[in-house]
Amino acid sequence: MQNAANAIRPPAGRRDWNDVIRDVSAGAWLNPDTGLHAEIPFKTVIIEDSLRGAEADLIARTMPAATYGVVADRDTYDAYGYAIARSLGSRASVIVLDHPHADEGEVRALRDRTRHVDALIAVGSGTINDLCKYATAGDGRQYSVFGTAPSMNGYTSTTASITLDSGLKTTRPAHAAKGVFLDIEVSAGAPQYLIAAGFGDSLCRSTAQVDWYFSHMLLGTEYATSPYVLQTEDEDATMARSEGLGRRDHEAIGYLHRILTLGGFGISITGMSHPGSMGEHQISHWIDSFAGARHPGTVHGQQVGVSSVTMARLQEIILASETAPKVHPTLFDEAAIRSRYPAAAVDECLNASRAKVMDQVRADRFNADLERLWPTLRLRLKDMAVPSATLAGHIRAAGGGATPAEVGMDRDLYRDAVRFSKEMRNRYSMLDLAADMGILEQFIEEEC
Repeated sequence: MQNAANAIRPPAGRRDWNDVIRDVSAGAWLNPDTGLHAEIPFKTVIIEDSLRGAEADLIARTMPAATYGVVADRDTYDAYGYAIARSLGSRASVIVLDHPHADEGEVRALRDRTRHVDALIAVGSGTINDLCKYATAGDGRQYSVFGTAPSMNGYTSTTASITLDSGLKTTRPAHAAKGVFLDIEVSAGAPQYLIAAGFGDSLCRSTAQVDWYFSHMLLGTEYATSPYVLQTEDEDATMARSEGLGRRDHEAIGYLHRILTLGGFGISITGMSHPGSMGEHQISHWIDSFAGARHPGTVHGQQVGVSSVTMARLQEIILASETAPKVHPTLFDEAAIRSRYPAAAVDECLNASRAKVMDQVRADRFNADLERLWPTLRLRLKDMAVPSATLAGHIRAAGGGATPAEVGMDRDLYRDAVRFSKEMRNRYSMLDLAADMGILEQFIEEEC
């Protein structure tokens, strides 16, 4: 069967959004870390100015089945779901979810409602995609996705963000979509906050890379350059078009879709989410897991946009010093952690926190290594970084918010997230470094 990504090429003179995507999907892209051709599970990813009228053919080529469940919410059904269902005719059953949440209860309900069909077609972005991806990964069926907003890199991720019955938001292994279809015209009609959210999610490259490389050099965490090589050119092009995103410019949205797609590819190539998920994502995940009634209804990308600005500011403060930072033994308060979280989440948070505890011996060794490495490490990290003011300016130009207040979030909630989110994961970020240096509280008071 011909790869469907090769079946749709733009006419002469029109931009080809899929050139790099085709190379990586086909196994023709050389991984700079290994010198070998990269292999990813996503074989059909198509970004086009318009896919109208081609939906049934795309599905037939990539995910043939006797029956399909077209899964959408009310908004995404009106935006595109009705057209996809109509193109499939009698083979399609429509499932419209009412204000869905990506949690275990919704996954169980979706499996029950769609048990009569052979495969699922997600029509939407974060929540709908994660639900279909995780539900089908658990019962052995296939799924494809038609995106309706450039709001995240999850279209090309083999993990799903799922809130457990305990209330803890986690990243769970899932599987790859058989086809990922991204219509720029449809995406341009998405709510502006979702367009800005996708841009915010893409801008975390710099803060995640700084955190990840620091952890690699000080703690031996595995590190790779391939995710960043994939994104370099498109990052510059997308940032140059931030104002275009604020105007729903189709070219700007095309670049945003592509950089988010390549970001997802980077995760597949490395087998880790570290390339785009460090301190800034921990802050967002903490809000989603533990804000409770204080949650303002913001989506993940909005939160990551704000937290990326925060992390960039923390990183630039630390990197401004020519003298190496010095850490103290970690202040680990088990009773306080137990009091902060519901019983079902406590053990995970305790285990993650314990893994990063530094006693005096470990702190002394860490300080000696950091002092030796700092002159060159500092310059390397500064080269990776993007100034916090630059990130904030681009997010605002795209119609998004760069501070908690600008996205309607309570200041004290956000401060709690910056203060405690390091307890959720065993990944060592500059939030941990700042806490071990004894400067995190001052940073929160002055900058958050």
